[in-house]
Amino acid sequence: MIPASLRRGMTVALATLAVCSLPALASSHREAPITALDQKADITDWYAFISPEHADRVVMVLNVDPFLEPSNGPNYFPFDPGILYEMKVDNNHDGKEDVTFQFRFQTEIRAPGVFTGLVGGAAGIPPITALDGPGSDGLNLRQTYTVTMKSANGQLTDLAHGQVLYAVPTNVGPRTMPNYDALRQQGVYDFGDGVRVFAGTVADPFFIDLGAAFDSLNFRMAAGGGVLSSAVDGDDQHNYAPNTLAGYNVNSIVLEVPITWLTSDGQTHQASDKQAVIGTWGTTSRQQVNVIPRVGAVGTAWTQVQRLGNPLINELIIGTGSKDRFSTDVPYNDAQFASFVLNPLLAQIFSSIGIPVPPAPRTDLLPLVQYMAPICPGCGPGDAGPVADMLRLNTGIPATAPTAQKRLAVLAGDLGGFPNGRRLNDDVVDIAARVVAGILVDATKYGTPIGDGVNTPAVQPTATFPYVAPAFSGRDSSHNAGPGLAGCSGVAGGVCPTN
Repeated sequence: MIPASLRRGMTVALATLAVCSLPALASSHREAPITALDQKADITDWYAFISPEHADRVVMVLNVDPFLEPSNGPNYFPFDPGILYEMKVDNNHDGKEDVTFQFRFQTEIRAPGVFTGLVGGAAGIPPITALDGPGSDGLNLRQTYTVTMKSANGQLTDLAHGQVLYAVPTNVGPRTMPNYDALRQQGVYDFGDGVRVFAGTVADPFFIDLGAAFDSLNFRMAAGGGVLSSAVDGDDQHNYAPNTLAGYNVNSIVLEVPITWLTSDGQTHQASDKQAVIGTWGTTSRQQVNVIPRVGAVGTAWTQVQRLGNPLINELIIGTGSKDRFSTDVPYNDAQFASFVLNPLLAQIFSSIGIPVPPAPRTDLLPLVQYMAPICPGCGPGDAGPVADMLRLNTGIPATAPTAQKRLAVLAGDLGGFPNGRRLNDDVVDIAARVVAGILVDATKYGTPIGDGVNTPAVQPTATFPYVAPAFSGRDSSHNAGPGLAGCSGVAGGVCPTN
């Protein structure tokens, strides 16, 4: 049991984070200066996991554009046609992409005289019940997209084979979209051969007491002040502090492909085989522009704006002054950031308030940025590859049944989740903090149960593809999980604590 004095001390002492300019515990919601100014290119979260429906497939989820207020019309939240969205896979452990999936969006305005992007059930326009054809009249602002696979040698393959793909719009409300779930299902495309795709607005699956985190880790004392009791820590079903993301939407791209498309030899492998382990990450890029006399602005090469692999590296490890460089660089260049990993400032802060942490250099953190056990038990000393931030996934470890999943994933003996890939309901905030505190070295000695008291998403993932939950209704949703409001089911009366 952690003394109450230590829990209080954590809240007070971590105020030094504001002076040290260390990022708070969060997962990619405007985590770098460059993306704070380019919200559409901001990758909020990156996920990769074995499909719970098909053991021979991998699911990758790229979420972008944070804090989408469901009622914020009239144009709501289209994907940016000026951005190249990519999912990347390293399968030979060199920190460079070997397989890339590219997504490009196009926007059409179908009724230029109509004042809103989505309308139905009024002014003679029927409700929106379809993405195309009859019932789609009210989709004034409509987006299509392409999915292209790029091999290591640059070969491009249109996975849709010319089929027109429609992005699913946000849920405006019951008059405009009387059966939103059915409308959304039309945006699930099955290309055969084990390939499925979805793109659209969804309920943000991330969960955190973000306000407390960014107030220099000023977590609610009612939820433990940053150190959880055994009862709260063992509860995967309820929240004891406000989930800031409750009620907000996010734009999501979900792709499911066969494992054999991603491994270096096109085969499946046992978990003990190093070829079973892949590195994954997502990127957003914009085109560079050259101004040529008498020609004007000409788009040229793509320039990366952001990348995201592990959910904690840029937010929790990289110093603020290096964040933009990290965001725009590539994984195989990450040796330049190794000092942040080997002696993280947050670990020093933990130590200063009495939480035991291992001494530097923190080689126990290297499995997050190299191919090593426990994620890659088949990797020997010569197989680690360069220091490179990628979300590593052992494709030989089967998915954990949804009813048996643990929010702390590997830390709780559930090998199907973070840091072996990442699922939608993995509590990466608590996991990341404990990893920095040294739990991978010795869970008994360095196992302080650090956490924010937010243990579960506002809406659980769906049981079937695309797994991300449907978007909150613009008319009927509310952010009812804030401090002093209902929404914390683990607290008596269900009211989220303020202090």
